Amino acid sequence: MQAATRNPPVPIEAAMTAIANGRRRQILRLVWDAERSAGDIAATVHEVSWPAISQSLRLLKDSGLITERRQGTHRYYRADRRGLGPLEAVLRQMWMRDLGHLRELAEQEARSRKKRHD
Repeated sequence: MQAATRNPPVPIEAAMTAIANGRRRQILRLVWDAERSAGDIAATVHEVSWPAISQSLRLLKDSGLITERRQGTHRYYRADRRGLGPLEAVLRQMWMRDLGHLRELAEQEARSRKKRHD
């Protein structure tokens, strides 16, 4: 049995690109709590070719979001939550900024409605 391979840290942009695709997010959710084989992942993600699954797994691995463990001819994948650490801070910052902007828009709309009713 071989140890899981871990890639060196990659830029936040690579992780953001990796999770921008719905299929890759689905794969990440599948391996979030448990290690799964490549075949199991491919069987779960419907209407997608094996090459597309393989490419998605490679991109997720290269972005540092999943680890790969080889056992004989099989490959097993698991989410690498440490890879998400820096990404979490960036997403939280973006979310808070966007919520602040949304609040401003809602307050402007409320003021406009109030003026129309006065």
